Amino acid sequence: MRIRGGLRGGTVHPANNTMLMQRSAMAGVLPRQGLMVPSAPSRLRMSGAYMVPAQIRGLRPARAIGDSVDANGFGPYTPRTTPTESALNIFRKADAICFDVDCTVTINDSLDLLGQFMGVAKEVEALTSQAMDGTLSLKDSLEQRLDIIKCTPADIKRFLDANPAQTRLTSGITTFVRALQSRGIQIFLISGGFRELMLPVAEYLGIPKSNCICNRMQWQFDDETGEATKLLGLDLSELTAHNMGKPQAIDRIREEFPYQSVVMIGDGITDLEAVTASGGADLFIGYGGVVERPAVASQAEWFIYDWNELLSNMRQYKVAMVGSGAWACAAARLVAQNTRNETCAREFQETVNMWVFEEDVNGKKLTEIINETNENPKYLPGINLGPNVKAVPSVEEAVKDADLIILCAPHQFLHGICKSIAGKTKPGAMAISLTKGMRVRKDGPQLISAMVNRILGIDCCVLMGANIATDVAAENMSEAVIGYDIKANAKVWKKLLSRPYFDIELVADPEGAEMCGTLKNVVAIAAGMSDGLGASANSKAALIRQGLTEMRKFSQALFPSVREETFFMGCGIGDLLATCYGGRNRKVAEAWTQLQVAGKPASFADLERDLLQGQKLQGILTSNEVQEVIQAQGWERDYPLFTTVNRIANNKLPVSWVFRFREGATAAYMDSSATEMMEKYDTGIESGVMPKRKPKAKAVPVAA
Repeated sequence: MRIRGGLRGGTVHPANNTMLMQRSAMAGVLPRQGLMVPSAPSRLRMSGAYMVPAQIRGLRPARAIGDSVDANGFGPYTPRTTPTESALNIFRKADAICFDVDCTVTINDSLDLLGQFMGVAKEVEALTSQAMDGTLSLKDSLEQRLDIIKCTPADIKRFLDANPAQTRLTSGITTFVRALQSRGIQIFLISGGFRELMLPVAEYLGIPKSNCICNRMQWQFDDETGEATKLLGLDLSELTAHNMGKPQAIDRIREEFPYQSVVMIGDGITDLEAVTASGGADLFIGYGGVVERPAVASQAEWFIYDWNELLSNMRQYKVAMVGSGAWACAAARLVAQNTRNETCAREFQETVNMWVFEEDVNGKKLTEIINETNENPKYLPGINLGPNVKAVPSVEEAVKDADLIILCAPHQFLHGICKSIAGKTKPGAMAISLTKGMRVRKDGPQLISAMVNRILGIDCCVLMGANIATDVAAENMSEAVIGYDIKANAKVWKKLLSRPYFDIELVADPEGAEMCGTLKNVVAIAAGMSDGLGASANSKAALIRQGLTEMRKFSQALFPSVREETFFMGCGIGDLLATCYGGRNRKVAEAWTQLQVAGKPASFADLERDLLQGQKLQGILTSNEVQEVIQAQGWERDYPLFTTVNRIANNKLPVSWVFRFREGATAAYMDSSATEMMEKYDTGIESGVMPKRKPKAKAVPVAA
């Protein structure tokens, strides 16, 4: 028999090879010639000495090629080396993967190897064979082998020194385990082998001791020194000391952790048992890289010979960016850094398709410029996006076959964009919105994430925070929050979007996070007006404080589930402060105010064009949308800053009234000069000029 894979550099240790050949012959295991696996192997199914127990259920029927058997009870079979769609789906969505150790993670049976080290190889291997062929129970086999070996703690230490963990591992297992760990998949070792021999393997692979469920040796301890001196036998309290112990072990794991999907991988019949009991594994994958056991290979839903077979079947997400403004480009850049990163390379496809609204820049198409220079000179000049960001002029082409869709376009355009790709996204895709804003419809306000979910029929998280594009692109320390409904999806997004300079928190409050990102732009307009008037730090701080209060109150009025603590995260106070001191809404509002004071008024639309170089001013549009809701509900006095800012921005109050927002929320206004309006207000408060407040509504309809 040849061992598939080997020790250092893929070579095979002669002693291990001889031992396994002897053990295989005694156990009736079929030898596998060479290291290559035939594309359509025809194996023999053992029907006597090593049959699948009758109680095993939920496994595929043996794929017999013929019904005839020879005198030894062997018949033909073909392992299922191509997984079913169901098996592949379970594997790709696994929360935890449990490995057998002997002849799966390691190239040998550790107890047999210890027996060889102690000079009793033949006796120990004979008992191993009896356990395999069913003539000796697992418990009796373990006890009798330990009785023959009769090792001491010093022997165990010498054995481990002579057989370091890394020399005992099957080829490719380390890479596979690292790939699982990088995705946050929990790994357990569940073995009939002994903890004393397994823990070095677990340590080498970075698996916590608490995740190792193995047998234990029972020792006699010296009364004087407190040290173990004599091996007494097997600790029968461990589940793995008994038949059907592995499904029970998995059941205990599931009681402690809320795993939705658990996979068992191993070479033996006790591993196959893991899917036979309620609470056990959801899928068994047979491993034949060291030894192929017919009873296992014929029944496994999926049977492999090389860890690369699983590695290549791990899901790789294809990423698409919808949008190419400054923030979209900065976000695409950090995503592209991660998809090129070796630790993420197997989880995400390297190329990031970015939809670019086609326009000419200096006589050349913008998509061509981006693809040739890796830079967007119009919206984020001087920043290299990375060679794996591909500009695509068609939004339908950009999202084609994408698993992960990032939406980062001005909110007033997203409804049309979503309509254009509805029905054209990949089944099972998921989205995240980086867009800050909301839609107001006849049936109530609608968040962007809710609109995406409704039109595209896919889950949509939100990423909100202090995300000034130039700061993120310059890799200045920044943070953001992902609001989610489905935590597993949020974890994928966090892995894709996190960078050493871009920290991400998760919060199960998508409405709260998105409302923070939406409403802070209105407060930024007020902050810009304060700066334009040359006001003091105290005055600006008062506006920001009032703005945060109204953000929280308005959000909870529309969505009662919104959490208080969300407003103290990066998407709340963090984003608010950054926007009120460095954002484009503040910048334009400051310029608008200065021109108003100088007697040279300009419109916000003109300033957006002149100052933002094609980017969109979200604050004024959002203010108008928010005010629609406020007016419909008669909430002007409840949200005085929001109301006053909107009136000022629409030339219905003078800009200086931003500091008199409590009066401005209910002041009478008219379509005349600011001076005439002020005189009207100052002389009319007591004479009933102020409009009566509308009755307060009992509930606010919110669009799904």
